[in-house]
Amino acid sequence: QVQLVESGGALVQAGGSLRLSCAASRTISRINVMGWYRQAPGKQRELVASISSTSVTNYADAVKGRFTISRDNAKNTVYLQMNSLKPADTAVYYCNAYSGIYDSWGQGTQVTVSS
Repeated sequence: QVQLVESGGALVQAGGSLRLSCAASRTISRINVMGWYRQAPGKQRELVASISSTSVTNYADAVKGRFTISRDNAKNTVYLQMNSLKPADTAVYYCNAYSGIYDSWGQGTQVTVSS
């Protein structure tokens, strides 16, 4: 498995921006899909955005147009740029790596958006 460490979570005002980072312990260029998920209290973990090894991206409807996922293979890092944040975006955000052989998760980073 690959070890994943998220960073960048913070308390931010509604309308503000954050960039989350996911640092991987080894190259991510051959990993099929890297993704960001989030989980709010009392709710199931849900997919926010994903990016494939060929740079095909997918976004949840709730974040489409506001969030952007990207990857830097040279730095073994995946990013989630979050703009126009809303209180409904408040959650713990988790990085995920799916290779078809393993499914790895980071420890999560807290994002809190105040009204």
